[in-house]
Amino acid sequence: MFIEKQYFVYIVASNSGTIYIGVTNNLFRRISEHKEGKIKGFSKKYSCHKLVYYENYGLVSAAIYREKQLKKWSRIKKQVLIKSLNPTWLDLFDDIL
Repeated sequence: MFIEKQYFVYIVASNSGTIYIGVTNNLFRRISEHKEGKIKGFSKKYSCHKLVYYENYGLVSAAIYREKQLKKWSRIKKQVLIKSLNPTWLDLFDDIL
């Protein structure tokens, strides 16, 4: 029996619009950790806890490649990406439950 793995590239944002990009194999757990302040570093410091964008991949290498690609983008290009699927920057966390 073959079990397909899933990997996610995600963007969380603060209420002021600061964004953090990450990758995980369990989107629900990772976003819960962001919301609870368990992820130390940038996202905790700037209160990035609102899930505003995510993509799903079957290969971890593809997800990591995409994460690195997005991190190199300008802030404006990242905002355009988010707004293309989530124009009002709603918290998508409830959508993944």
